[in-house]
Amino acid sequence: MTVSYFALYRTPEDPADFEAHYFGSHVPLIEKTPGLLENKVHRVTRQFVGEPAYFLLAELVFESAEAMKAAFRTPEWAAGGKDLAAWGGMELVTMFSAEPHPAAQAT
Repeated sequence: MTVSYFALYRTPEDPADFEAHYFGSHVPLIEKTPGLLENKVHRVTRQFVGEPAYFLLAELVFESAEAMKAAFRTPEWAAGGKDLAAWGGMELVTMFSAEPHPAAQAT
């Protein structure tokens, strides 16, 4: 069963600058992570309820929880984290992992 790692970014003060760093340096580093099956990045176009305001959602898909844990121990993953911290992205992000819920798969 696949597992996903999500990075949910709050709206930055300068969205254009954020995207320049995010897509210019961070995404290329993350996509080198061994075991990463897919990197889905979504721009939040409208937030209906809730706080704070969100800007981007990244879903990194791995084959399994074990594959994800192994990826977290690689130099490529570490490089992505250092890059994110270097330009302030860590101040905007909430990160978590999730897997498909069995009840949702029954339909």
